[in-house]
Amino acid sequence: MNRDELVSFLNEYLNVSAYPDKSSNGLQVEGKEEVKRVAFAVDTTLRTIERAAKAGADMLVVHHGMIWGGLGYITGIHYKRLKALMESGINLYAAHLPLDAHPEVGNNVELLRLLGLEPKEPFGEYRGLSVGFWGSFDEPQPIENVAQVIAEKLDATVKTYEFGKREIKTVGAVSGAGAFALEEAWRRGIDLLITGEFGHADYLTAVDLPQSVLVAGHYKTETLGVKALMEVVKEKFDLDVFFIDEPTGL
Repeated sequence: MNRDELVSFLNEYLNVSAYPDKSSNGLQVEGKEEVKRVAFAVDTTLRTIERAAKAGADMLVVHHGMIWGGLGYITGIHYKRLKALMESGINLYAAHLPLDAHPEVGNNVELLRLLGLEPKEPFGEYRGLSVGFWGSFDEPQPIENVAQVIAEKLDATVKTYEFGKREIKTVGAVSGAGAFALEEAWRRGIDLLITGEFGHADYLTAVDLPQSVLVAGHYKTETLGVKALMEVVKEKFDLDVFFIDEPTGL
């Protein structure tokens, strides 16, 4: 299919223009006009680009692109990545916050669905827009049970910080570096925040609130959106699609 047709669909479906994002969302690097095979990945790395090229991809759709608010000097790793894209003719399409916040295929609705929860309301305000969601169990669940489900379904190592409730009724999800939502979770009475990263200052905030947190890895919590989007593209356009897994362990 024509590249611009696919890009137009992605832009509209993900509502990329609605988000005040550090990422330059949309088509970041232009390549081949005809797209037959599309690779999906979390990150734009030299290895991801090379694997996409080796597999014959015409487009690479990622959560973390290579242009964040504009390019400076095209040297070092920026040069290597751009050179690899241009030599292979691969189009690079990025969707950062739009893929966190999407109500159908976003990272955060998908995290809740791992627990059998449907998102009730947006949650996790960032730059004036909510990028996460929260949901509720019918009956409270021990935090250990919640952690076990996430660990098994994400195939991830998870860690819980049981500073607040241990019997979990309400769950908020903000993938990746989502600890900025700690205070909002506490204010809104959300029993457990699920996120990907948890730093020293985040720990101290959670202790003092107090707020219970489940951390499942930045990478693992953000594989869900690109995989779900991949299935939408496959079904709508009958394109050959595949996921490139490059876990960081973080």
